[in-house]
Amino acid sequence: MTPEVRSDLSKLTGYHSAQVDVDVRLNTNESPFALPAAFTERLGEQLHSLDLNRYPDRDATVLRSGIALLHDVDLGEVFAANGSNEVIQTLLLAFGGPGRTALVFEPTYALHSHISKITGTTVVSAERGGDFDLRADHVAEVAREFDPEVLFLCSPNNPTGGTDDPDVVRAALDSTTGLVVVDEAYGQFADTTALDLRSEPGGDRLVISRTFSKTWALAGVRLGYLVAAPGVVAGCQHVALPYHLSALTQAAGTCALEFVAEMENQVAELVRQRESLWSQMAQLDLELWPSRSNFILFRPTTKGGHDVWQDLVERSVLVRDCSSWDRLDDCLRVTIGTSAENTRFLEALKEIL
Repeated sequence: MTPEVRSDLSKLTGYHSAQVDVDVRLNTNESPFALPAAFTERLGEQLHSLDLNRYPDRDATVLRSGIALLHDVDLGEVFAANGSNEVIQTLLLAFGGPGRTALVFEPTYALHSHISKITGTTVVSAERGGDFDLRADHVAEVAREFDPEVLFLCSPNNPTGGTDDPDVVRAALDSTTGLVVVDEAYGQFADTTALDLRSEPGGDRLVISRTFSKTWALAGVRLGYLVAAPGVVAGCQHVALPYHLSALTQAAGTCALEFVAEMENQVAELVRQRESLWSQMAQLDLELWPSRSNFILFRPTTKGGHDVWQDLVERSVLVRDCSSWDRLDDCLRVTIGTSAENTRFLEALKEIL
């Protein structure tokens, strides 16, 4: 007989998004742009020099040094892993676990609570405001009540798109003794970052998580990292599996860091496309939320969200169906694509509505 899954996991479901064969895929917040030809050539050069019969550098020193240089921090303040999800998992293995608590503010990125539960960390959920915003006094009140070992913020927040005011992060640090983790998977699309707060009181407990999947157009590589105090990085290295970051992943990330200007240009273009698409969607029968990310959360006001999602699929356009999620009744989320993809989505949406 097959052994049973742990009883505390038996009711959990995996984190999935629909994989449908369509012309326009705008459901997983990937970059719509192909990698620069120069990047591909440079990566090919690096791959030719790899000894794949040998284990990779366990400490990913070259890659982490490049990330440290990018953010003007020390090598010992950077930890890299297979996507920001493994970064979160590693943090929770080191600083969460049985008898410890993680605090999240819903609705937010589902994997913060999901991975917490997988690691045996108790999850406490608090509510965001009516517009999915967070107030500093509310965060402080909840943080003081539970004093969690790990407090998660997500800025820009997925799936709602808004950013947290720096005072929200300060309030979290002032009101708890644990780690405050700011997930900035979409940070480059916004005009604020918690990285600027690391020198302030409590900054030694501040963790900023980022990914190469979105702005660097490397979703297929699976590479994320965090910037934090050396003690936090040491804790993560203590529980990370040996050689957890492959030589191929390290090479791709190191190569990407040579193309910062190209990345920033793509981000700027996506921000322009986001603002244009939001303005056009605002003229339709939709409820919209401001976004500082590479997606827009919206709710049709004349037709059910899931029905609109299905109608879009029938027109070969795929967006994220959030209509069944808590507090997101009838909501959908569209990733910002190329100009042509955005036009295709908008025309289909207009026809449906």
